[in-house]
Amino acid sequence: MKNYKLWRLNLGWQIFIGLIAGVVLGVVFYNNSTAITAMQNIGTMFINLIQMIVLPIVVSCLTVGIANMGDVRKLGRVGGKTLIYFEIMTTIAIILGLLVGNVFHPGSYIDVHQLHSQNIDQYVQTAKKAKESGIWATIVGIIPTNIFKALSSGEMLPIVFFSVFFGLGTASLGEKGKIIIDFLRAVSEVMFKITNWVMRVAPLGVCALIGTTVAQLGLSALAPLGYFIILAYATMIIFIVFVMGGVAHLFGINNWNLLKVIKDEMVLAFSTASSEAVLPKIIDKMDRFGVSQGIVSFVIPTGYTFNLDGSAIYQSLAALFLAQAYGIHLSVSQQLTLVLVLMITSKGMAGVPGASFVVLLATISSIGVPLQGLTFIAGIDRLVDMGRTVVNVAGNSLAAVIIGKSEKEFDQAKNLQYLQTLSLDNKRN
Repeated sequence: MKNYKLWRLNLGWQIFIGLIAGVVLGVVFYNNSTAITAMQNIGTMFINLIQMIVLPIVVSCLTVGIANMGDVRKLGRVGGKTLIYFEIMTTIAIILGLLVGNVFHPGSYIDVHQLHSQNIDQYVQTAKKAKESGIWATIVGIIPTNIFKALSSGEMLPIVFFSVFFGLGTASLGEKGKIIIDFLRAVSEVMFKITNWVMRVAPLGVCALIGTTVAQLGLSALAPLGYFIILAYATMIIFIVFVMGGVAHLFGINNWNLLKVIKDEMVLAFSTASSEAVLPKIIDKMDRFGVSQGIVSFVIPTGYTFNLDGSAIYQSLAALFLAQAYGIHLSVSQQLTLVLVLMITSKGMAGVPGASFVVLLATISSIGVPLQGLTFIAGIDRLVDMGRTVVNVAGNSLAAVIIGKSEKEFDQAKNLQYLQTLSLDNKRN
């Protein structure tokens, strides 16, 4: 029994092994359509399992949390703080991407004529539709005309909007509303139990998803754009360590402790390039970390649209990279215009498929970069997407803790107890 415990690996290590195995399988089955299809289907089934449990958790946790909060003015204050915080962090991320691009000039070392282009037709159509509707369509779309339609299509903001009002309505019923709260609390507990079951197959899902990416791209395709990929990841690390670390310090939060708590989810987010894959576990862990359920359930799902720090870094760095590759010099005023454009478009298109790439499509024309320029980095978009997803997940986790602390909805004793429990578990493993 002791030997079994000694060799038992925690989820993070299992996912990491799955990631390495996926790279090996991708190399072995490079351009093998049969193997790619098989791995793609296995990966899709894993993502579908996660998506199956995301919305019930968001609805149940958010409704219960808002019902317990029960104060419209407090909710308005929390919402205002959250959106202001998101906008500040996203703007910092955009500026950081531009600063790094200006200092290291990644596009200056690229010959666009030697790069292989990729088909981006699917993104072009999405970009046209998103640009035509703009940010006002996003604002109007927050209010669902049919909540069941929003649930079936997985539209996060309309679901959050409905859950907030449903929670407030439940709270207004007083004693009569307790039966709804008890029911939804039980639903959330059931869904978290199912989440734990689904996580047992996460290594297999990760292996399949990584294997598909490597088998489709091939390692040799990365060489010409290797410098850009390395620079993008370095910038994201700088943001997590220094920017997030500095902000966390201002609010008396130990950023390293937070990162240790969500390390398994960061590995999973990296491997799947999907924020949704970790949403249930992040909500659960931030609750255990000491943030009140109401704050966690509101901040994190909202952040999936408004607080995409990793995506913001990528968009600004990629835009400057392409401008440099085409020999287009951008003045300070042009770069400031790019910041403003990205601030608007990133919010207006966050809910569409391939949002980061779609934002680039909608903005590069403003700096004179030809549309075909994006075809050269389309092939590595998935690889960079893995890194920016990690930043998005870490940023939303920190946001929940910061808003919780600012509202005095952070339980320090619960936090210390949870950290001690995790420390003991790590020693046993």
